[in-house]
Amino acid sequence: MNAMAHSSSPAALPPPQHPHRPRRYLRVARKRTLSFIQGHMDVHHGLGWAVEKTLDLLPLDPQLLTKQGSDRGQLLNRQLAWSMAFIAGAINAGGYLAVKTYTSHVSGTVSKMADEFALGHVRLAWGAVEVLVCFVLGAFSAASLINLGRRLKFKGPYALSLMIEAVLMLLFGLMGAHLNHLHELFQPVTVILLSFIMGMHNSVVTNISNAEVRTTHMTGNATDFGIELSRLLYPNVFNRSGVDPIRANRGRLKLHGLLLVSFFSGGVVGAVGFRHVGYKVTVFFAAFLFLLAIRPLIHDLRVRARMLGVRGA
Repeated sequence: MNAMAHSSSPAALPPPQHPHRPRRYLRVARKRTLSFIQGHMDVHHGLGWAVEKTLDLLPLDPQLLTKQGSDRGQLLNRQLAWSMAFIAGAINAGGYLAVKTYTSHVSGTVSKMADEFALGHVRLAWGAVEVLVCFVLGAFSAASLINLGRRLKFKGPYALSLMIEAVLMLLFGLMGAHLNHLHELFQPVTVILLSFIMGMHNSVVTNISNAEVRTTHMTGNATDFGIELSRLLYPNVFNRSGVDPIRANRGRLKLHGLLLVSFFSGGVVGAVGFRHVGYKVTVFFAAFLFLLAIRPLIHDLRVRARMLGVRGA
């Protein structure tokens, strides 16, 4: 009898599961924010719509780093795009004030290699080679970690790469002034570190978005934006019968426009921050990446620890 009573008591029941609780909290917070703005501030519907779209773009979705490939919608890619492009622009522009080199501008790096070799400046040319190699190694390392995470069936295979990037960025922020005086072959260690970070950064975003988003490659983004803008403004008055009209992909137009604006805005913030705060301004950017990566990384570590515990038992 006591056993039956004990088994039927509420304490014996397993705790309820709430797999979508963060998403529900985000919906409630967004609804209340809009209600406050529209009701208490007596603003027009257009401003309320703008606020709603802005809240949608905040990179707070719990599936931002977990959904992959075709399962990702345009909204997730936009959240990822603007936030990561902002970080890339800040590090690239701000880093230039620190190390006098645009570490994400690989086209310029390759051109510099050619120019310096042609002019006989071998030391400067090999310095550009070093920047290129470090960028490639960063992309290689991030992609390798992502592929390993996929093979091990991690829910967030990108989180580990992003966490390592955050740690390296934190190292740059806290020790950049000292590292700038250390030279590895031809380049200061700060340049090598930033090039590696930018390679990881672009590789992570490219893998997550299935190559739809590249946050450090503004040449391609500007080109794609121009192409879609030409299609949007094409008058379609000279079409012959049976020929499809020219239509713009408005989703891609918005995405590439958002990338350009975010990269520029991040550049302004990064340059101002480096000018007035110095290397330590990157601590804030590292913290942002840390917050993005910590939740899926902890989830995967818990799952692995549980599996090891079961196998050990």
